[in-house]
Amino acid sequence: MILETDNSNLYQDKTDKLIIYQIFTRLFGNKNTTNKNYGDLKTNGVGKFNDINTNALKSIKKIGVSHVWYTGIIEHALLSDYSEFGINKDHPDIVKGIAGSPYAIKDYYDVNPDLAVDVNNRMFEFENLINRTHNENLKVIIDFVPNHLARQYKSDAKPSGIKDFGEDDDNSIAFSNQNNFYYIPDSKFITPEKKDGSGVLEYQEFPAKATGNDVFRAEPSINDWYETVKLNYGIDYLNGKTKHFDPIPDTWLKLKDILLFWCEKGVDGFRCDMAEMVPVEFWNWAISAVKKDFPNCIFIAEVYNPQEYSNYINNGKFDYLYDKVGLYDALRRLIEGYGSVSDITRVWQQESGDFSSKMLRFLENHDEQRIASKEFANVPEKAFAAMVLSATLHTGPIMLYFGQELGVKPIEAEGFSGNDGRTTIFDYWGITELQNWIKDGKFSEVDLDPNLKKIRKFYADLLKFANTSETVKFGNFHDLQYLNINGQSENYDNDATYAYLRYYNKKQTLFVFNFDLNNQKNIKVKLPKNLINEELGFQNQKVLTLTEVLSGKSKFKIQKNDCLENSSFGMGIPVQLDPNSFKIFEIT
Repeated sequence: MILETDNSNLYQDKTDKLIIYQIFTRLFGNKNTTNKNYGDLKTNGVGKFNDINTNALKSIKKIGVSHVWYTGIIEHALLSDYSEFGINKDHPDIVKGIAGSPYAIKDYYDVNPDLAVDVNNRMFEFENLINRTHNENLKVIIDFVPNHLARQYKSDAKPSGIKDFGEDDDNSIAFSNQNNFYYIPDSKFITPEKKDGSGVLEYQEFPAKATGNDVFRAEPSINDWYETVKLNYGIDYLNGKTKHFDPIPDTWLKLKDILLFWCEKGVDGFRCDMAEMVPVEFWNWAISAVKKDFPNCIFIAEVYNPQEYSNYINNGKFDYLYDKVGLYDALRRLIEGYGSVSDITRVWQQESGDFSSKMLRFLENHDEQRIASKEFANVPEKAFAAMVLSATLHTGPIMLYFGQELGVKPIEAEGFSGNDGRTTIFDYWGITELQNWIKDGKFSEVDLDPNLKKIRKFYADLLKFANTSETVKFGNFHDLQYLNINGQSENYDNDATYAYLRYYNKKQTLFVFNFDLNNQKNIKVKLPKNLINEELGFQNQKVLTLTEVLSGKSKFKIQKNDCLENSSFGMGIPVQLDPNSFKIFEIT
């Protein structure tokens, strides 16, 4: 189902709802079409800071985006050789892929040299990107990777007086709260990967350091984060996870200084990688310190344990949390044809109260499979209904991954991660669906395939609606399932039909979804009597007018009492829904 609106008013310039556009910076502007599996930089090419030009930012802005999350900015381990610029080479056995993981940070005080036209002026080029972004009234978010570092971390750009991680460690002991790393004394690190033909000596690390995903042994597996080293925040994992926060661990001090460094560059916020692997006490301390000087800086936590949501919001001081194991997983099951809408109810009930508006919703990011991949939905349109629900369920932020609005579809192995339905984060690659949009740096829709234009238009229409609807931006949420399931409303499918109201300042919007992939639904939806009459002040109204939003295909009137909860069986608002579709009505 493609949303239809008047093209002359397609885009919205002002945004109130937080809408984040994640750019994998190395891939975004790459015009090279070679795409050789495991191709090096010279073969496959790489995008640059400068490729994200004013045209690109204007094009992103006009679909309603408020924040751009630039992924892969801070310098990380990679196999391209920049030794002539004073940057140490990385050992191939501890680099995943050719371009390396952006989550194996090599220098917290520098940027990825791959992204610069002039490597010697790489930081200046990033600062220019920040300025360009701000000039388009967009905010800048970057990754903050606090749990682990590249195994060969060494900062050549750190400010005067700053010491490297591990520089003062006592590596003869497994744990000290003043050590930056955890050690496996008297043990040599053994890498699980040997790259054939590397022509270099075996990687040497003695004593071995603990691996990033909490592996406290000298021999991590190929499935571990073996290219990284776990940072020590004062928790003794081998002795009951006891906490040693007094005196303040040295790692806390170093990481706080790094956050302030990037804030001073003009960064407006941080997406904090694997935040729940770092003690909440650190976040409380560090975020409070940063916000003292930069009160508008936002912090987004990658947290996957719902039992910890309240802890990281209330005690950790985070502004927003990932909603992966909640709404993303529930919607993905529905998109793939085996879920139940009852999972959505469980999600909002679990996330109600203090943090329902704090959850960052998405259907794509760098960790997840692309919607259009054969491993997920196979076609982008199949997720449209789920995307509408993600954007409108609550007032919290919504996120798009670059190229999602163009239906990016991985179809082959792109390097280290293989052919897994994801866009590679480890290797050099060109994204075919973006390249006609990027053409000559114009970022124009003129040369796009007509189907890609329709997909992008869907996202533009949806985000414009999310930006302009007061009920979506500011309104309360009222679930309608309890009134309509279990035979209480005509033809209401307990597993596939979902409905809710958003209301604000005596305005209300009805959202109805059919997640059945194969069957049309002709249903009747009841509304809550107390809400409609008392809270919204419709006591004296006899007739409700429903106007379909976005498509503009229907407008009809209904006797109010015929659709309220105490009406007889079979009465309600009649809604016809195609398979895997939605309808939105403004009620007046």
